[in-house]
Amino acid sequence: MAMPYSKMKHAIAECLKKEGYVSSISKKVKKDQPVLEVGLVYADKKPKITEVERISKQSRRVYFGVKDIHRVRNGAGLLVLSTPKGILSGKDARTGQVGGEALFIIW
Repeated sequence: MAMPYSKMKHAIAECLKKEGYVSSISKKVKKDQPVLEVGLVYADKKPKITEVERISKQSRRVYFGVKDIHRVRNGAGLLVLSTPKGILSGKDARTGQVGGEALFIIW
């Protein structure tokens, strides 16, 4: 899958790769524009990502403190946060004792 490159998208892709939802990430240039290419993980011809639910939007920002971060779908999902330490998963944010803006959940 290819999309226009940004540092935020690259950081989110790195977080998803660390958690096992993405297999490969590469930055390329096509028609003099930077492009981010992401390879998705498939298991038995089905994608590992079945659904994504956006939490924060431009019209409504949602922030979680450390105590508000809980497991998604009994550990089967992943919460992605934008924190002062960068883009982190919910698990990493809890261990780092840092909260932030909840971007989306994925399972």
